[in-house]
Amino acid sequence: MVFISTQDISTDNKKSSKAESFLKGTLILTVAGIVVKVIGSLNWIFVSRILGGEGIGLYQMAFPIYFFAFTISTAGVPVAISIITAERVALKDVWGAKRIFKIAMSLMFFTGIVFTALTYFGAQWLIDFHFIRDPRAYWSVVALAPAIFFVTLLASSRGYLQGWQRMTPTAVSQIVEQIFRVITMILFASLLLPYGIDFAAAGASLGAFAGAVTGLIVLVYFHWKLEKDITSEYGRDIKPNADSEKSSTWKIIKRIFALSLPVSAASIMLPVVSNLDLAIVPQRLEVAGYTVNEATELFGYLTGMAVPLVNLATILTASLAVSLVPAISKAKALNNDELVYSQTASGIRISNFVCFPAFIIVMVLATPISTLIYNAPGAGPAVWVSSFSIVLLGLHQVSTAVLQGLGHPSIPMINMIIAAAAKIALNWILTAIPALGIMGAAWATAADMGVAAVINLFFIYKYIGYRMEIPQLLKTVVAAAVMAGSVYGFYEVTMAYFGSNVLSTFGAVPVGCIVYLVVLLLIGGMLEEDVARIPMIGKVGIKTLRRLGIFKGEAAAAEADSEEK
Repeated sequence: MVFISTQDISTDNKKSSKAESFLKGTLILTVAGIVVKVIGSLNWIFVSRILGGEGIGLYQMAFPIYFFAFTISTAGVPVAISIITAERVALKDVWGAKRIFKIAMSLMFFTGIVFTALTYFGAQWLIDFHFIRDPRAYWSVVALAPAIFFVTLLASSRGYLQGWQRMTPTAVSQIVEQIFRVITMILFASLLLPYGIDFAAAGASLGAFAGAVTGLIVLVYFHWKLEKDITSEYGRDIKPNADSEKSSTWKIIKRIFALSLPVSAASIMLPVVSNLDLAIVPQRLEVAGYTVNEATELFGYLTGMAVPLVNLATILTASLAVSLVPAISKAKALNNDELVYSQTASGIRISNFVCFPAFIIVMVLATPISTLIYNAPGAGPAVWVSSFSIVLLGLHQVSTAVLQGLGHPSIPMINMIIAAAAKIALNWILTAIPALGIMGAAWATAADMGVAAVINLFFIYKYIGYRMEIPQLLKTVVAAAVMAGSVYGFYEVTMAYFGSNVLSTFGAVPVGCIVYLVVLLLIGGMLEEDVARIPMIGKVGIKTLRRLGIFKGEAAAAEADSEEK
């Protein structure tokens, strides 16, 4: 909501300050997200080398159970805590904000214990009823169970601090959580490996517990710091507002659930799909003729090696999506349809610009990358097929952000359900085909992203009239095709001369990227406003290209003028 006022300059300054605070918080969370993903991706390099495909498969069979239990346990409550806390703080009702936090944390304490117990005591049941196909995953499920309690408290605590518009605690705790999670995974996987691959996978699962506990300890410090600031600003004698004092505990709980259920419905989709993959893919691989151990190993190749590569390749588009939501919302609030359209078009162009070269690198170098990073050349086919998901996932992230910015967050949720149904059907059919096997499951994952993205684009067209810019897309495709040839050629030539996979792979990547950028510039496939919007590197890139005389600054000036209007 945007308020246009003719009040004095001091009011305008306050508004400006608040906007800068929001932007700073967004940047902090974006940078933290990138750091966490990079650490997580690097973690899989070491853990995969320790556990191998089979051990990773056991871990990945247990993790969706943990993820699902954690998601149900929190049920979107952290978001609700953030919203209600922000409302209380805006009304200067500090007493009410603290009361809401106490009620919410009591609720989360209870649900955390319940779902920890259900996961711990239900582990054997999941194996007995063949929901988990490999009984060796039992210890991984048991090891993950205690983490549910602490992660539930951690998420709720972050929601409260975000309600006070304090994003640094979330960012710092996420990074600390990930660091200790990684250290614990590597340490205990290595220590327990001599006792068997099942215990090694369980050792890696202990990382979630260690990360959650350390992350919670970090937040305790920030809560203490917040209390000091509250005392400094409001004093020690904090009294409730009239409406806050009248609100019963039950009324507050009802409000929390009224806000959290729509959020949890969307959040639940990811673990539901992961658990369906767990139930379907290994079983259908057995139908295709693989043994239980082979099916577990192939499942690990896809979920523990190929999928993390896809997520790593879409870090920039995930950051772009975060920044695009408020930009679209602001333009829509100002009724600036032209700016909404241009930001949407630019966001999708940037997604293609970033994702196509990432797709080419992973596709052309699928087996070399699998060998270099995971020491698992057998993961090559799954990685090759999964590379197609990079472009589709980037498009899905950006299109979802556009719809959220336009005020239609339920549409991406419904589209996710439709896409998940398509994925389930394709998983069942394609994975059981012996010629495809795990590649069939990878194609199903790519289709999942593609279906959701295409339906998102349909609704974007419906609301703002945007259509994919085919000429611009073709220029990107042409540059990517030339890049593919250069990457393949460089790799093959250097392998023939030096016989080093490390040298050839690391050399092919920058060579391919340079070729891609040069071709794009030559054929006019790179626009100045798009480069300026790329998170983290946009400002540096635009300055460099202006110095080279490639960009003149007209596009940026035109966009600034559009925003003013």
